[in-house]
Amino acid sequence: MSGASVQPENALKAAPEDLLARGWSALPAGYRIPETAPTLDEARAYCRRLAESHYENFHVATWFLPEPLRPHFYAIYAYCRISDDLGDEVPDHAAALALLNLWGRELDACYEGRSRHPVFVALAETVRACAIPKELFADLLTAFRQDQTVTRYETMEDVLGYCRYSANPVGRLVLYVCDEVNEQNFRLSDCTCSALQLANFWQDVRVDFAKGRVYLPQADMRRYGVSDAIIAQGVTTRDFRAFLKCEVDYTRSLFAKGLPLIGRVRRSLAVDLDLFSRGGLEILRAIERRDFDVLSGRPVIAKGAKVALALRAVAGKALPFLRLRS
Repeated sequence: MSGASVQPENALKAAPEDLLARGWSALPAGYRIPETAPTLDEARAYCRRLAESHYENFHVATWFLPEPLRPHFYAIYAYCRISDDLGDEVPDHAAALALLNLWGRELDACYEGRSRHPVFVALAETVRACAIPKELFADLLTAFRQDQTVTRYETMEDVLGYCRYSANPVGRLVLYVCDEVNEQNFRLSDCTCSALQLANFWQDVRVDFAKGRVYLPQADMRRYGVSDAIIAQGVTTRDFRAFLKCEVDYTRSLFAKGLPLIGRVRRSLAVDLDLFSRGGLEILRAIERRDFDVLSGRPVIAKGAKVALALRAVAGKALPFLRLRS
């Protein structure tokens, strides 16, 4: 994959235990691997607390899912949340890589029946019940490791190559849990998940830039006369607006490609898919409402709009169902 790289400093000088200690010190104490494994009930309670404390919409979304599936979603979310934090909340690149490698070994242990961390104790039962391949979880770690070394992406294809590891596995995990596994569903899910990732990139240009990362395609930036200096200055120019409009239009087309998945899956999952697709499209509209100015401030979706999106998603699936009953 094309991209500019940075190498973690002192990666070979520090002992592994020192790297791990530096990494853990930047994270919540509860993320550390305990000496003894918790029970399944304790592990599932840990995952639920983590999910509901980190993401205010997560427990709202799970209202629409069958109750027996909710522990599986909590476990998957907790895995994704901690994996992301290991790579994103640890400022020392070498320490972040050491933690991600350790987390990868814990994933191996999960599939070998010797988990200790509560996330993996809970995840082991999800893997067993839903027959989920390890590759999907490992792919996410590939993306987070890549974030430690790759800071720029030359083309949109390169950005989508990153999304193949950072976002698409999540949608496929959902399909496994909901027993909606087939290649057509995978392809449609990949479109939606990549579009969601792109929408987040366009929303968080300044946030990512502060971390030394630019997910904007470099070739497109050059074509429109946009440079890192413009992002650093935080002043949205006419060229930047034209550039970002192009990226937003492409992202909307990607959402459109994924929308048929909503009609292919059971109603409970369709509500969630509709909700997240609408949410991603609302991010694009928020960017447009700011006239593509994502440099002086971060476009956000108002809380009232989030509630409206949820209601529309429910209504969109409930009304056809009610017509069938009448």
